[in-house]
Amino acid sequence: MKHHALLERSDVRAPAHKGGSAHRRPVADPGQPRPRSSVPRLWAIAVEYLLFLPAGAAIALVWANVHPESYFRATYPLAFVVNEIAMAFFFGLVTKEIVEATAAGGVLHPLRRALLPIVASAGVVVVPALVYVGAVYVLDEPMLSRGWLVPSAIDVALAYFVARLIFAQGHHAVPFLLLLAISTDGIVLTLLGVVYPARAADLPAAAMLFTTALATATVLRRARVRSFWPYLALSGSLSWLALYMAGLHPVLALVPVLPFLPHAARDPGFFVDARPGARDSLSQFERWWRHPVQGILFFFGLVNAGVLLRSVDVGMWAVPIAVLIGRPLGILAGIGAGRLVGLHLPAHLHWRELVILGLITSAGFTIALYVAGAALGPGQLLAETRIGVLLALVGIPLALVSARLLEVGRFAGERR
Repeated sequence: MKHHALLERSDVRAPAHKGGSAHRRPVADPGQPRPRSSVPRLWAIAVEYLLFLPAGAAIALVWANVHPESYFRATYPLAFVVNEIAMAFFFGLVTKEIVEATAAGGVLHPLRRALLPIVASAGVVVVPALVYVGAVYVLDEPMLSRGWLVPSAIDVALAYFVARLIFAQGHHAVPFLLLLAISTDGIVLTLLGVVYPARAADLPAAAMLFTTALATATVLRRARVRSFWPYLALSGSLSWLALYMAGLHPVLALVPVLPFLPHAARDPGFFVDARPGARDSLSQFERWWRHPVQGILFFFGLVNAGVLLRSVDVGMWAVPIAVLIGRPLGILAGIGAGRLVGLHLPAHLHWRELVILGLITSAGFTIALYVAGAALGPGQLLAETRIGVLLALVGIPLALVSARLLEVGRFAGERR
């Protein structure tokens, strides 16, 4: 998730000593390739922009349409482990960044700034869902209304990838976007488990397990346990079981646990690498899981993005209509409601940036495909909806073009 600054080596010549020969560092021929530095550089770029997710998704899309039988036979056994367990560590890394961003000096500090994207996430869920339901009835596809949660889902990894293309590192829009996205997905996955439960719920047992998870995390924090492993093994496992037994999707199991880990007193910078000597638990967690999560994202794209492009029908337009119209309106409505109750936007975020964020988050992609499968089940309706999710990816080029036209992010001041 994070990246190290890549410094180009410069050829430095030592000055000649009086009365002796000059001691010089060998000067590389500028025409010669540098194979040793190219691979780490490409890896750092792939990690920084989370490129393993679109790589896995592209392979899945081609594989599913060239040889669908082998694709579904290979990926079906992986779906539960990848979607319900492994992706919890990706959401954990995102939560880690949000925890630090809410610390003193962070872009989401004080509390009035941190609460705004959480409050606004309600608008991001409700408005696209209403637009979607209206669209399916206008398109005369009322059976698709079961998928009303699909346009509300946000692909956190893909949203971060697009945001980094538009906003420079450290821009306040990026942490705001991630907290908004993870809060929205939390609401969507909770509603999905309540409305379309994957299994019978045992709420008393789930409540007891979740309370125990938080109590265990509190004890570990007060005992000043520095290693992150006890938090994951004890509190994280109990949180996962609690969500699973509640009939919810446990991919967000680490979100309530990570804030208990000891962390730096001040925000070191959003998506800035932890110092090599940093001993706090959050920094240890980030350093350990940063690279394994790239493989997890690859398999997440591989498992979820295998959409058959044969089921074209009028109902496929419902999702892109809902997200391209409803998402920007939902963000603006949610933020407007938050501002009315006294919450604050981070600095340098205005209506232009918020419109761009709405377009960025229109790409629900893998999360939306996952929600569609859980809500609709196999069949023609699911196939149409998945095509619609792919069509909604047009929000990405629209976000880039709009950012240039509105002079937002990296494009600010280009016409001056």
